[in-house]
Amino acid sequence: MIVDREQVLAYRIAAQGLHRTEAEADRLAVFDLGVQSTQRDTAAIALAARLDGELTEESLVDDDRFALAWTHRGAPHFHRADELPTVAASLVPLEEADAMARMGWQRRQVEAAGRSATDGLFEAARAMRRVVDRPMSKGAVSTEVTKLVAPGLSYPCRGCGTTHILEQVMRLAAIHGGVGLEAGVFPAVLAPFEYRPRTEPDAAAAAGVVANYLRLHGPATAADAAGFVGTTATLVKKRMWPGDLVEVRFEGRKTFIAAADADLLADPPEPAVVRLLPPWDPFLQSRDRATLVPDKARQKEVWKILGNPGALLADGEIAGTWRTKGSGRKRLDFTITPFAPLPAATRKAVEEEAARVAQVRGFADLRLTWS
Repeated sequence: MIVDREQVLAYRIAAQGLHRTEAEADRLAVFDLGVQSTQRDTAAIALAARLDGELTEESLVDDDRFALAWTHRGAPHFHRADELPTVAASLVPLEEADAMARMGWQRRQVEAAGRSATDGLFEAARAMRRVVDRPMSKGAVSTEVTKLVAPGLSYPCRGCGTTHILEQVMRLAAIHGGVGLEAGVFPAVLAPFEYRPRTEPDAAAAAGVVANYLRLHGPATAADAAGFVGTTATLVKKRMWPGDLVEVRFEGRKTFIAAADADLLADPPEPAVVRLLPPWDPFLQSRDRATLVPDKARQKEVWKILGNPGALLADGEIAGTWRTKGSGRKRLDFTITPFAPLPAATRKAVEEEAARVAQVRGFADLRLTWS
């Protein structure tokens, strides 16, 4: 199969439920990977972009069908609560190289500790399971866990004048210690889960994450999937690559998608939707950012080192960015920055989507400014 960029984007919009054909949150396909919740209200806004019908303020927080935990790459994600044991199993490193790759930005500190990343990860997991027997602040957990792990897994923090366990080690270890996050609570509060985590590698569960990535963000490469998982393309190909895939030629690259999804990719519905996607929305989690936003300068506007804006999706394209600022609890001010002039019908649709976002966030009124 040979596909072009417009076809791929139309497929992903349909695969991720952005046509609003589903009324129940737990049936949304994006929860097969989880919905990242890095900034306040981002997950709720991601659902508002997909659900048919109205959402109430803090719907995910109050819905016991979902649970929040540090999962993929150590980032906080909402998952279906009854799937947490499978999620945890999929995150157990399959070998030492996998464990070290997942340490990401703190890999050098872990290497300098002079021990295996696998041993360090599960040492921290056991400590977290021992410490977190009730809801506790992240700072309190860090303090107690640091006392129980090897010195090489901690670092001196200049900001507070004490020593803490490495942040990424703590985030990756939490799910394996049966520890999650309390939804809607800031600063972060950790709490124990009821299930008992397993520590044995589960290649089938890990391959399931890659399969879900290919379905929601395909067609894609092993390197793309590895970027989402937080490991290497070599490990994905060797230990996590699912079967029954179809090869797809996309912009000169050899990419893959599940055979079951090939028909939808071949003939996706028209992407005639306008949505305000929050920062870190599932649609923006595709590792091939050039597919979503070909212009490199525009990419830097959508994906920043700190403080990502939301993205305006219009008729199959990322057409701009948006930000909000609350005025007390009465009014939510939107600033919309399109990349190019928008038709009147699109601008009207943006105003309707802004009203939906304001409602989800609990604001009675809004003001929209076009930048």
